[in-house]
Formats: sequence, structure tokens, C-alpha cells
Amino acid sequence: MKIAVFGKSYSESFNPAMEAFFKKIRDYGAELIVYKPFMDFIKSRLKQPLDNADLFESELPGDLDFMFSIGGDGTFLEAARLVRGKDILLAGINSGRLGFLAYIAQEEISSSLDEIFRGKYTVEERSIIEMSTPSFSEFALNEIAVQKADSRMLSIHAYLNGELLNSYWADGLIIATPTGSTAYSLSVGGPIVVPGSRNFIISPISPHSLAVRPVVVPDYHEIRLRVEARSSYFLVSADFKSQNIETSVEIVIKRAKEVVKTIKLESHSFYSIIRSKLMWGVDRRN
Repeated sequence: MKIAVFGKSYSESFNPAMEAFFKKIRDYGAELIVYKPFMDFIKSRLKQPLDNADLFESELPGDLDFMFSIGGDGTFLEAARLVRGKDILLAGINSGRLGFLAYIAQEEISSSLDEIFRGKYTVEERSIIEMSTPSFSEFALNEIAVQKADSRMLSIHAYLNGELLNSYWADGLIIATPTGSTAYSLSVGGPIVVPGSRNFIISPISPHSLAVRPVVVPDYHEIRLRVEARSSYFLVSADFKSQNIETSVEIVIKRAKEVVKTIKLESHSFYSIIRSKLMWGVDRRN
């Protein structure tokens, strides 16, 4: 069994959890490969040596079984880019607070690793969204977001398979996957969509008209966006990566052929995760 570990940093209070994580991996006799910048950080924090671990930076070896992301959902998204299209199962350990994707809490590390190494999980394939222009393409696990580059609103013409859906006058537009339905899209009033649903969520950001609402469409539709703005460019982000694009450039968005394979533990479900993370039912009046 060969395991990769990806991360950036964590608070000092997470040190015992990291020590428990590496101890459990040693107990199962797994081979270990660690993201080099994260290894440099770990060595400054932990007392136990990790001299037997190999290192990686931008490319992963092809014989990996699992990758563990240590951090929050942002770190998980970066890890997902590394395993996209590969037969490597990804799981996220949460060293922060919220964590819809990195849902394994630090007090659950030992029991969760036992489940994984004993095969008590299923594989959940998360769809990826692909954005392309004549000059480049980009991928995202959560969403593609088109946003204004200055204080003035955009006019965004959205087409589904060539047919006009709507011309949005808004601060921006989010096209999210089911995975991304609990991220940026949720914060602008989009619906929560269960992973595995074959859908995109199109959510406007601060639309000029209150009648304009999020729309859920099948993910086999091709979405084309044409932007008009007083500025000469607008901002496009794919998860955590952003860049400016000239207003003359059209964007084509579709479901990518590749997927990210994630681990779904028997002890966790999507519904229990959203109940916990969104604190449903915490108010005793409910």
C-alpha cells in the first residue's frame, strides 16, 4: 500500500493529530510519499522522524493507492488537481473548522484510517467542470465563477446548447458542480445538490433583478458565456485560480471527461455531514 500526503500548514494544536496520523500509517506498514513543502513544514513541528518517506512536488507516481489532504477545503481542492483523472482515492482530514470536503475531524483520524485500510468505504466519483477559451482551458472541482473586475456590473449572456438562457445583469455568475453546491454557490443562495447528481448550478452574484434565481441544469449541456462590460476585461476563477480575460473572449463550460475519485466512509454520509457543518437542528426551538 502506497500513500501520498498533501498539505500546506496547520496550527500548533493539530500536532498531536498529525503524530497520530503518521503513527497509524506506520502501524499498517504503508509506504509514504509527502508533498515536499509540507514535509519541510512538518519537520519544523513534529518530533518524530519521517526519514523513510519519499517526496513529490508537482507530479505523483502512478502506483499510489490513496492521497490524504491535510487542511481545509481549499487544500482539498489543490489535492484534487493532482489526482484528477488518476486511479488514486482522495480523502480529506480537516485541520481547521468547517470542511465539507475535508470532513474527517482530528478526533476521528484513527478510526477513519482503520475504516479505509480495512476497505470499509465506497468510491465516490466527483464530476469536474471544464472551462475553455480559444487560448487556454482550466478545470475545477467546485465552480467556475465570472466576476466583475471593477465596481461596475456585468452583462453576462448565458447560452445552453446554443439557446439563450438569460442575460444576467449582475456582479457575476457562478457555474457550480454538485460538489461546489456547498461552496461559493451556496453563499449566493444556490441550492445544495447531492454529489453524484448529473447537474450544474447556475447562480447569479448580486443580480440587478430579484426575479433572477439560481437554475439547475443537466451537466450534459454545454454552457457558453458572452460578457459585456464597461471595463476591457473581467475576472474568471476556477476554484482557487483566477485570471483576467478580455471582454471579447467567449467562455465555453462543460462537464470534463475526467473525475476525481474520493473516499466515502461507511460511518459518514453526505446528509450527516451537511447536518453537522450547517448546524441544522442546533436551535432547540426546532
